[in-house]
Amino acid sequence: MRKPDVSLILATVGRTDELGRLFDSLAAQTFTRFEVIVVDQNSDDRLLPHLERARYLGINVRHLRHNPPNLANARNAGIEAARGKWIGFPDDDCWYAPRLLERVVARFSRSDKPSGVIVRWVEQDEQPPSAADLSWERSRAFRDIPVSSITLFCQRDLFKAIGGFDGRLGVGQFFGAGEETDLALRALRAGARLTYEPLGEVHHAVNAEKPRADTATCAAVRHRARGTGALYAKHRLPGWVILRGFAAPMLRPLLKGSFGAELLLGYATLRGRLDGFIAWRRKHAAGHANAQAANAPVKEV
Repeated sequence: MRKPDVSLILATVGRTDELGRLFDSLAAQTFTRFEVIVVDQNSDDRLLPHLERARYLGINVRHLRHNPPNLANARNAGIEAARGKWIGFPDDDCWYAPRLLERVVARFSRSDKPSGVIVRWVEQDEQPPSAADLSWERSRAFRDIPVSSITLFCQRDLFKAIGGFDGRLGVGQFFGAGEETDLALRALRAGARLTYEPLGEVHHAVNAEKPRADTATCAAVRHRARGTGALYAKHRLPGWVILRGFAAPMLRPLLKGSFGAELLLGYATLRGRLDGFIAWRRKHAAGHANAQAANAPVKEV
């Protein structure tokens, strides 16, 4: 079998039916020299029928087991197993436009040879960066970021240069988010070139409902916000950037005259960022800035 050009690392736990839409979109890709490395963090065999269906659709699927669940370390396990020159990180509930991989490979193949390509998240509908290339100067001011993992494709050699995702950040950890933005910040600080490709399109549903401020939602918001606070401390961002990050979640709703759910969620965000900033400085500031948590043992099925 020919070596794939692109490795897609799909770390998953809990979900099953959502995989069908993703695999259907991968089967429809105009660029076909890719593999999908499914890093299965479930304790049972719930994924097996879905993986068989993907293979029936003609997709080159590899199946790894990884425990305990840790999104960042699961992706690191996939990076170690990847055979492609370029690596992407689809979520188990996202899906690709038919020409996405074609567009990404074409951008990587141009003469400037970027280290990473960031594509457009259609449903998020955010403004593109101010320049085609991201920069450390703007990113350390939290401009042009955060970067979502579903939009990020990287040269495999980049991970050899800077390491993988930081297993202390992300889903399942005290610092509940930020691992992909941390990766982008480390890459930019090391001089890597990350460029934006607006013709590449990835889809992921966005909750359009008005935000609720019940106890569970506020707790989840606070948990994720710890990751942003950790990034402030880990990357030693300028003081004015950190102060802006603490103030903005409360100021935005107040300036709009919103004193309900939006203000409560802003308060949860502020508390989470403070939690993360203080905890990172206490636990990790003395360590190496790019230290990685150890990966759990992995076996291919």
